[in-house]
Amino acid sequence: MTNRPRTAVIFGLSIKARFAALAGAVLLAVVAIGFARCGDWAQKLFLQVDTAHPLIALILPPALFMAVVWTTRRTAPLARGSGIPQVMAAARHPLSPENTAALSPGTTVVKFVGTVFVLLAGGSAGREGPSVQIGAAIMRAVHQRLRVPVTSGIIIAGGAAGVAAAFNTPLAGIAFAIEELAAAFEQRVAMTVMAAVMIAGLTSLGLDGDYIYFGAMTARINGPAMLVAGIVAGLAGGLLGGGFSRLLIAFAWSKTRWFALARAHPVRFAGVCGAVVAVTGYISGGLSWGTGYGTTRALLTGQSASLAFGPAKFVATVATAISGAPGGIFAPSLSVGAGLGQALGVILTPVLGPIPPGAIVLVGIAGYFTGVTRAPLTAVIIVMEMTADRGMILPLMATALVADAVSATVSKRKLYHALALQFH
Repeated sequence: MTNRPRTAVIFGLSIKARFAALAGAVLLAVVAIGFARCGDWAQKLFLQVDTAHPLIALILPPALFMAVVWTTRRTAPLARGSGIPQVMAAARHPLSPENTAALSPGTTVVKFVGTVFVLLAGGSAGREGPSVQIGAAIMRAVHQRLRVPVTSGIIIAGGAAGVAAAFNTPLAGIAFAIEELAAAFEQRVAMTVMAAVMIAGLTSLGLDGDYIYFGAMTARINGPAMLVAGIVAGLAGGLLGGGFSRLLIAFAWSKTRWFALARAHPVRFAGVCGAVVAVTGYISGGLSWGTGYGTTRALLTGQSASLAFGPAKFVATVATAISGAPGGIFAPSLSVGAGLGQALGVILTPVLGPIPPGAIVLVGIAGYFTGVTRAPLTAVIIVMEMTADRGMILPLMATALVADAVSATVSKRKLYHALALQFH
């Protein structure tokens, strides 16, 4: 008799928890779609300004970077940067005051608006990292509203669902949760994560249509060329991606005078970073503006682009990432990787013979993305889901494993794990 009330409470809480996960996943998918539309609108508006008034386009990046960083610092300092480190820290200590603030409604709004304004300034940023923080915040808010306990698993599920909804890649969301968001992934969290990710993915699919992020690809690399291309792309991607990670970690933690001076004057430094973005965009003829989605997709379909695309995106992404403004590095990293793959195609074709352009671009993306994130499983799955190309699994996996090993020698600490220490 005494167990019946307790059993009823547990059963009721279980139903409420499942409903909260369902409602949170649906809501964050809707927000992710709106976020994507706002981001696309901001990029198109900036390109129109760049075409009609090039001088204004040169002024916008430093001016808006400074305004966004000043506003973020004054209103929601935990909205700065990617958002993934904040979620990792919150998953470890979900009830700490700082992590509660990182997932608060105010921080979420500043993250959303700030990222859109960075894209309006032509910044080389993505919305996928911010979608992780926004997704975790929405999931937390829904559970709090329904009076369901907020656990690490809930925060991880929200963050992973944010990736799934942003890229329309459910499997990559699950892989990202396992590899990055959960330092010690518990079995009991698995069902919550998978349910939230799949619900968010299906909601996004239902509302925004059945789309593949970069379009369906059928490129292939066969025989010895496959092995050589994978190893070379892994080496190059690991070196470049590891260097990028090491630079961002140094900016966050190094005590050398230059880095310390930049951190001491965040608004002025944001202006300098905006100026770098502006000059890079001007010199490259606009190749470095925004996420780089259009050029990346063109390269994947076998079209040509200037070889300056990869280097320009790398410089602009570094400047945007260290500026302190909200914005992610997922989409820009895919673009830098595409530029790397294009360059490798030019180098390897005389040695290996003709290589399908889309195929070498794919391994370039996998190599650089793995080098930055040190998440090889996520890299392979996200590339396959974004292109619906399962025939490249072997070269992609070889590339990712090599890149992960090389990146680990360049940057001993994983990027997001090192940055998450700022929020403990």
